Amino acid sequence: MYYILRNKITTYLVFSGILAFNLLGFSVTTNAQLRESIHLPDSDEKWYHIGIVIMGTSSRFQLSQHPRFLQYDSVLVSNPNNSFGFGLGGMHTFRINNRFEARAVFPQLLFVNKSINYHLSYPDASKEESEVMDQNVESILLGLPIQLKLKSDRIGNFRVYMMGGIKFETDLSSKANSRNAENFVKLKKLDFGIEAGIGFNFYNKMFILTPEIKISNGITNVHARDENLKFSNVIDKIQSRQIIFSLIFEG
Repeated sequence: MYYILRNKITTYLVFSGILAFNLLGFSVTTNAQLRESIHLPDSDEKWYHIGIVIMGTSSRFQLSQHPRFLQYDSVLVSNPNNSFGFGLGGMHTFRINNRFEARAVFPQLLFVNKSINYHLSYPDASKEESEVMDQNVESILLGLPIQLKLKSDRIGNFRVYMMGGIKFETDLSSKANSRNAENFVKLKKLDFGIEAGIGFNFYNKMFILTPEIKISNGITNVHARDENLKFSNVIDKIQSRQIIFSLIFEG
């Protein structure tokens, strides 16, 4: 009986060892296959990422009318138009923990051409004015957005996130100090604003592709009001409004 029991125990141990070895091999193989299917598996552990941003913008002004607008009838209507632009930037991302990242976009260059639509009572033909006309304001904006990013769990090669932050901008083509300003509304150089948006990370074998959409609103008055300019004196405040769609490529 002892001999039979010993043989059974020995057989059981051998069988258990073989089963455990096979399960271990299967686990290693499965993990290796899963790791091969997950692109850039160690990317989230890096403390710093660098990337390139390509942007398309929809921009407009937010206007507040001056009391002069109601006192004089030279300008009947002044409304902002929607316009489109594009931009480029460098993305710098710093890991805080598994959920949060800090980001800075610098340099960020936006090329926009905003405009205001006017209805005039007395157009000046010598200045090629008409009853209904647009005044364009071209801008080259050098910006520094600083953002905090909240990430979801990674699902395979996909992740969603939300972000919010602030921005600093300077208008490289500002004409606020120009004396001959009869044909345009003058804007101050500096602007400060807030931003919020949502994005989606798609992990590829070589890089992370991220489409992102955000709202970027200026909170300072960028209007350099000129009492002698009829296109300017009817407006009190001008604030920037932008919707920015970005494609981000990160390594």
